[in-house]
Amino acid sequence: MIEHLNKLFDSRIRIGIMSALMVNDTISFNDLKTLLDVTDGNLATHLKTLEENNYIKVQKGFIGKKTNTTYTITRVGETAFRNHLQALEKIINGLG
Repeated sequence: MIEHLNKLFDSRIRIGIMSALMVNDTISFNDLKTLLDVTDGNLATHLKTLEENNYIKVQKGFIGKKTNTTYTITRVGETAFRNHLQALEKIINGLG
């Protein structure tokens, strides 16, 4: 059962990012940082890993003269995260 867990979701921060994106169409870097209570560098590292694996998509833009980076979940990312959650459920149900 444990072999069906996705190693990319071992981190509480990546689980938090993916959870937030499952329920929001888009979310900004600053909102994620506040929600997860992490530093800029720590969040950026985890976002980069998820982006490199095509689990999230990054959109960079501006609000006035200020940069605004937002994130959305990809279809690949959504499928991978749902599969991870299902594997967790099977483990939990199997232990009960």
